[in-house]
Amino acid sequence: MAMVDVTGKSKVFREAIASGRIRLKPETIKLIKEAKVEKGDPLYTAKIAGILAAKQTSILVPLCHPLPLTSVKVDVEILDDSIVQVSSTVKTEAQTGVEMEALVATATGLLTIWDMVKQYEKDAEGQYPTTRIEEIRVIKKVKESAVENERKHKET
Repeated sequence: MAMVDVTGKSKVFREAIASGRIRLKPETIKLIKEAKVEKGDPLYTAKIAGILAAKQTSILVPLCHPLPLTSVKVDVEILDDSIVQVSSTVKTEAQTGVEMEALVATATGLLTIWDMVKQYEKDAEGQYPTTRIEEIRVIKKVKESAVENERKHKET
């Protein structure tokens, strides 16, 4: 077992966008909108948690390269009365991509929301019959060629 050897690869601009959703009770969404969640604002906290998680990806995912991230942006949006979406965009100039960082940021944001609202999501037996994290996936991946990357740096 070993990390993939990227020694001979050129550093180029890379970007990945991932997203996922959490399904919550309409009553919980209402509490979020009205800023009545006891633990605080789950949407804002999810953004911070996602950014911090992206920076720790190589510690969390075995064999994942530690990367010098140049940008991490986490967006959180209530889509309707039962769904919150988390989308993460991660950028770097490195020898390997940032898909894992975007996925980890998204997953951590979603888990943070769940943690902050779990008291409202439990049923009488303490279970979560309707709460679900869904559709975590890479939406887009960008990799510039070394030539494009070099031209871009000469222009700036």
